[in-house]
Amino acid sequence: MQQLLRDRVDLLMFLNISASPHPHQHPHPHPDQLGQQRIAEEIPALSRISAPTAASGLLYYARNLISMLFLGHLGHVELAAGALSVGFANITGYSIFSGLAMGMEPICGQAYGAQQWSLLSLTLHRTIAFLLLISIPISLIWLNADQILLYLGQDPTITKVAKTYLLYTLPDLIAQSIIHPLRIYLRTQNVTHPVAFVAAIASLIHIPLNYYLVIVLKTGIKGVAIAVVLTNFNIILLLVCYIYFSGVCSKTWTTVSTDCFKEWGSFISLAIPSCISVCLEWWWYEFLIILCGLLRNPEETVSAIGILFQMTALVYAFPSSLGYGVSTRVAQELGAEQPGRARRAAAMGAACGAFIGVAAMAFNIWARRWWGAMFTNRTGVLKLVAAALPIVGLCELGNCPQTAMCGVLRGSARAGIAAKVNLGAFYGVGLPVALLLGFWVGLGFVGLWLGLLAAQASCALVLGVVLIRTDWAKQVKRAKELTSGGEVVKGDESVNNDGERECLKGMVGP
Repeated sequence: MQQLLRDRVDLLMFLNISASPHPHQHPHPHPDQLGQQRIAEEIPALSRISAPTAASGLLYYARNLISMLFLGHLGHVELAAGALSVGFANITGYSIFSGLAMGMEPICGQAYGAQQWSLLSLTLHRTIAFLLLISIPISLIWLNADQILLYLGQDPTITKVAKTYLLYTLPDLIAQSIIHPLRIYLRTQNVTHPVAFVAAIASLIHIPLNYYLVIVLKTGIKGVAIAVVLTNFNIILLLVCYIYFSGVCSKTWTTVSTDCFKEWGSFISLAIPSCISVCLEWWWYEFLIILCGLLRNPEETVSAIGILFQMTALVYAFPSSLGYGVSTRVAQELGAEQPGRARRAAAMGAACGAFIGVAAMAFNIWARRWWGAMFTNRTGVLKLVAAALPIVGLCELGNCPQTAMCGVLRGSARAGIAAKVNLGAFYGVGLPVALLLGFWVGLGFVGLWLGLLAAQASCALVLGVVLIRTDWAKQVKRAKELTSGGEVVKGDESVNNDGERECLKGMVGP
């Protein structure tokens, strides 16, 4: 009973964004008024980061959508091959780059809050160097993609075309090694509008680029891949020009030196758990493509899941941007030694995530009759898309808040906890449910998406408990150690008490 009462108090403390005013303050404001004032302060601060980032995400999504539309124009095999190759690239490359780069977020965000300016630039250089090094083994995997996909039981015709796409996308590994760190470097300094502007220009260029390569030169799927690569290098060029000529990062920018190859310990200790957390979730999504290839009519099921992933990518632009904003806000407040504000940013992020989840579910249900027709007119594919979209919408009820809560954990340098939760939710819960319903029960395509629903629900539940039990004063202490060059406190040591560890044990085992 005592533990139950303590948990109830912790819950009320986490959700109650208002705080009691100072006893000597006069006149004494009403707690409700003070809470509303602090909410009013946090929402604009969060919006200034998340709104432009969401716009950037939508523009990046528009670029990917354009690529999928041109693939659909080429034919059903090309559309399926494009979905398969993009899924393979996400699993073996893009998810790794994204996850490793997120190791920058707590360092740069907390350094910005603590006004340790030079640490931001040094972390940027270290991350780019590290990602370029990682791109070497990834390129070897891509060169042997056809053998790997055939071994996994994929259709030979689709696999052959997918291998071609991956070969012409190889230079994108260099681009991704630079784009991800640059965006995080700017975002943690609250510089987000230029990134959205650059994304808009690149997306506009992407349309005529695809048209010229695919339609005029008739290069087929090769042209779609080359257009993606050229667009990403355009983004890099525009961002570098902005940083150089605007002087917006003059306080934090230092010239590249050999120091970026030294003392990688703190960065790697954060990058690896971040990478594991991101990859565990990304890989589960992309693993669905592999499972779809094992169902009957793989050309239809793989095409349908490629179309559904365009929907999830569209919706994900909003919770992911919220997660980035929350991560930045939490990191900055912890670096500035403001545990109360960090807790308020975390609470607001989780609440906004829940609201976005409801809106996303409604949008998915509304779009079930017309979304698939944007990409294909094949009856079998359209039926699969219409049947799965309501379930995809239900998944967003868990996905949106859990994405925001993962941002809180990244901002407080606790990505290791997120990795454990994702492991238990997606592979301890979601995967068995998907295999059971999809193959053993015989629900097929729909059964696989029900597995994702189970994963997202369990993930959101456990992350909520983790955040409720967070000791924010302790997170401030860890932030000071991180930005002062001390050893990074392990993520598992940031839990508030043994009860939280027991909660995690239930997800990932002893």
